[in-house]
Amino acid sequence: MKKLLIVDDSAFMRKLITEFFSENAHIEVVGTARNGRDALEKVRILNPDVLTMDVEMPEMTGVEAVKQLMIENPKPVVMLSSTTTADAAITMEAIANGAVDFIAKPSGTISLDLDKIKDDLIEKVIAASNIPIEKLRRKERISKIPIKKPIFEKPIIVEKRIQEKTNQVWHKNHKKIILIGTSTGGPRALQEVLTRLPKDIKAPILIVQHMPPGFTKSLAKRLDQLSDITVKEAEQGDLLQPGTAYIAPGGYQMTARKVGMTYSIHIDEHAPVVGGHKPAVDVLFDSVATLTDIDRIAVIMTGMGADGSKGIKMLKRSGNTRVISEDERTCVVYGMPKSAEKTGLVDRVAPLDEIPQAILNYLY
Repeated sequence: MKKLLIVDDSAFMRKLITEFFSENAHIEVVGTARNGRDALEKVRILNPDVLTMDVEMPEMTGVEAVKQLMIENPKPVVMLSSTTTADAAITMEAIANGAVDFIAKPSGTISLDLDKIKDDLIEKVIAASNIPIEKLRRKERISKIPIKKPIFEKPIIVEKRIQEKTNQVWHKNHKKIILIGTSTGGPRALQEVLTRLPKDIKAPILIVQHMPPGFTKSLAKRLDQLSDITVKEAEQGDLLQPGTAYIAPGGYQMTARKVGMTYSIHIDEHAPVVGGHKPAVDVLFDSVATLTDIDRIAVIMTGMGADGSKGIKMLKRSGNTRVISEDERTCVVYGMPKSAEKTGLVDRVAPLDEIPQAILNYLY
């Protein structure tokens, strides 16, 4: 059994979360802590495999504790956050500094109805507890300078000859769209990729990151501040522009549509959950599969589950598509990329730091 430390300034919340895991066959609660400072001390004593961490606490907040923890003694951390704008921004900062995932409390700091997210919390904690410690350590890039002209003396990875099976001919001067799907570990992966794309990239970028309502705007704002390209939370009717990344808003399904000679975004709050997700990668990919006059570069990165795999099949059947999946070595959770690779339709498997260049290589 993996050992869990629960960190929350509310005694009621500590007790409730402890009860969630009382009969779990995979997770044993070995202790609780009332704030970030207490958590760091308990980690030294109890050596847990995984932590749940409240965002707002006295003496030392959750994000401050995560920063210190990743320096002293890295452990997988699942953040618990309310859906306020301030807490959402802090949660994104915690994830940028090493937390692997988060879950939104259904009704604020002290959620009497926390049982609504019991199953999701347990699933996320179990997944986090199995993440190797070396994948939590943040690797700083030697240079943030984006590659504007991808020049390859020889291929980094020998690509599968998908065009021989599908009769798809890849023309670099065709109009293109970039699609990215990701989940657990996605915010940090998106930061690694988007910050290395040039401002004048010749394609729009549509992104589905599995997140609940209230968090995607903070994610988009943070990535926009760090990137040369424009990054925004997608809005109804947005016309797709090269050099702009559109992140599907949490709690909505996002699709793309043809409007005259261009393309636009459609946001649907009432569309059903698909595969347990809203937004879902498959929903976006399926919609782009109907746009047969544009070439697609589809990227699947770290995350639990299989979202995106069905959509890849639709994209490949309907038109020119190249698929890139993140290599297992760099995935925080090797779920979605593994499922994508099982389709046999992935053109390129690349570690995270090579994905930006792989994208550019298909564009130019």
